[in-house]
Amino acid sequence: MLLHRILSVSLLLLATSMAHSASPSVLVVGDSLCAGYGIQVEQGWVNLLQQSAALTKKVKLINACVSGETSSGGLTRLPALLATHKPQIVILELGGNDALRGQPLNTLRDNLQNLINISAAAGAKVLLVGMQIPTNYGPRYTREFRAIYPALADKNKLSLVPFLLENVALHPELFQADGIHPTAAAQPIIVNNVLPALLAMLP
Repeated sequence: MLLHRILSVSLLLLATSMAHSASPSVLVVGDSLCAGYGIQVEQGWVNLLQQSAALTKKVKLINACVSGETSSGGLTRLPALLATHKPQIVILELGGNDALRGQPLNTLRDNLQNLINISAAAGAKVLLVGMQIPTNYGPRYTREFRAIYPALADKNKLSLVPFLLENVALHPELFQADGIHPTAAAQPIIVNNVLPALLAMLP
């Protein structure tokens, strides 16, 4: 009887320890900027973020980014991703391709709100990643596009990365020949843009 109790307590302590030590999973849903377009996947900021000393063994990042993805595409894929991976945190990095295609901003705003709602309903916190576009799309479109992200973050009380390409966008040498996708050299800078917001969300 005593041995049985000792074994029971030991198993309970082990299970509790494993539960507390389990790394929370972070699902990254986005486009080519996090899919590693034009560079090796291991050079991309999502992989570098996982390897950073501040996060090693603290989280498990799941890169579900797809080149060319729009907010509509992300909305289609997200429910299955949530069901499969059951993340504690979802990083949403979408909208750039919507703008490049001249999609109505109301559609983008609604899609992002739905992505936030679906994530929250699955029990996941959301880290929203802001984007900006060149002024050649027109000052009004450019301004209203940029304003979507902080407005949604404020409305939903979300953590926000104000601009994924901060300290990258104004440096042409950090972009590939297409002028859109960052080089491998830019990826550590992007990590520094995302890391503080993600760390603040961790227990």
